[in-house]
Amino acid sequence: MDATSQQPCALIFRALGDPVRWSIMRQIAAAGELACATLEDTVPVSKPTISYHARILHQAGLINVRKSGRNHYYSLRGDVLHTLVDELRELAPVPRPVVRRGQERADGHPVPGPVRKRCAGPRDSAAEAAILTW
Repeated sequence: MDATSQQPCALIFRALGDPVRWSIMRQIAAAGELACATLEDTVPVSKPTISYHARILHQAGLINVRKSGRNHYYSLRGDVLHTLVDELRELAPVPRPVVRRGQERADGHPVPGPVRKRCAGPRDSAAEAAILTW
């Protein structure tokens, strides 16, 4: 991730990999800001366990914690989530059209593999469908 977040993606994925933490993230996302007391009613674990999971999410940079009196309130860090999504997009190649055997790819090389069958039905020679794959 960038220098402002200071958190590696692996730490974030580790934090999101637990079903309880994922549930907490989804509930915070739905509410905008969520009190710890609300999570005590919706997450099937004890209060100390909720605090443990919230601490992991906070250490990963995924949530903000605000204390007001004796209550803790959690909100998502949208900037960290957006950066994570952007980095995931960088990993995925650009969609490319699927072509039939005998045609050439964009780089000029012939397409290997079996011949793909065309769908039965009326043909419009003026238009041809393109299938994109990742």
